[in-house]
Amino acid sequence: MNLADMLSYADIHDLGRIAHTYECQCNGHSKNELIQSILSTALRREIFEKHIQSLNQEDIRFLNSLLFDSRNAFSIEELIARVQQSRFQKDESSDWNPRDMVIKFKKLGWLFNGYSQQTKFLFHVPEDLKRKFSDALTNQFKQSLQISSEPTVYRDEQMLIVDDIFHFLTFLSGQPDIPLTTDGSMYKRQLQQLLDRLSVQEEMVTKGTWRFGYGRLFKEYPNRFSFIYDYCYYRNLISEHGLTLRLTEEGKSRLTEGKKENLTEVYKFWLRLYKNPIPNLPSMAGWIDRLGGQWVTMASLSDVLCKLVKPFYYDSSTSIVEQRILQMMMHLGLIRIGDDEVHGTVVQLTKLGSKVIQGTFVNEEDKVVLF
Repeated sequence: MNLADMLSYADIHDLGRIAHTYECQCNGHSKNELIQSILSTALRREIFEKHIQSLNQEDIRFLNSLLFDSRNAFSIEELIARVQQSRFQKDESSDWNPRDMVIKFKKLGWLFNGYSQQTKFLFHVPEDLKRKFSDALTNQFKQSLQISSEPTVYRDEQMLIVDDIFHFLTFLSGQPDIPLTTDGSMYKRQLQQLLDRLSVQEEMVTKGTWRFGYGRLFKEYPNRFSFIYDYCYYRNLISEHGLTLRLTEEGKSRLTEGKKENLTEVYKFWLRLYKNPIPNLPSMAGWIDRLGGQWVTMASLSDVLCKLVKPFYYDSSTSIVEQRILQMMMHLGLIRIGDDEVHGTVVQLTKLGSKVIQGTFVNEEDKVVLF
């Protein structure tokens, strides 16, 4: 429902609080006057943008968590969890209460309780305001971006990851069962043979490097191959029996049929896997879709996104955005990354990337459980 609909179902006390927030001059005992006054004030462009610009970083992170969620109802527990996720630095001495932000958004008319018996304990964001929030934040973020011309050299890996999943299965089919080390990873010699066959070359992981959180064997395998391995494992294309690695019947049938993976399904799996360390990953992809249509510098795009991304142990917000998100989105063929003589590293969304991102939704609780 839109704002006008939600106002019509709101009780007069909530309407009075919203009207007070916007300093509406009207009869506070008339529901109709309150609604008309709120609509004429809250939706006025300069008033709306003033409130958006006055939001602090935690407010923006919380708002961001609602914008790319296709659901239209949230429990108070869900909202409180999202408010808590939006607070990166804890101050134990303060009397901070996450409910205060929910109350603030209610007073602004940005969150409403449901009107029916089934939904009265759920909170809703008006659909027309959701669009206005997205447009206002997009314009605000775009002002911080540095536009670049098309670089002379760039990497574009569209569909290569789908090819390399097939190459991985083909490699396994041409081998007897591959022995695994006691920690469950491939031995270096065979791993190197496999990496040499893939379309995108990666260096093997050096010992002692801090790596966890982005997959079952992320500690042992380079980023892209670690993801390919996990995809095949969770889609039951490969299996680990004792200390050996082999193709499953499903994996064999893929090769027999010459059937390659659907890129949208590969992307959806990446969202579900990487949401463990990066809970708001789907919204980050959404912002890249909105902001990356032109070539922009990675540094300026990273600066915008880093404010929305919480550090993960030794991974800073910058390394998460640039290595875990943008680099992996390039490997998925969603963006291309180039080198510009003037601006340095630059990025641009691909047409395929925009189509895949806009056509994919993953529920908040839908994550890959690592085991």
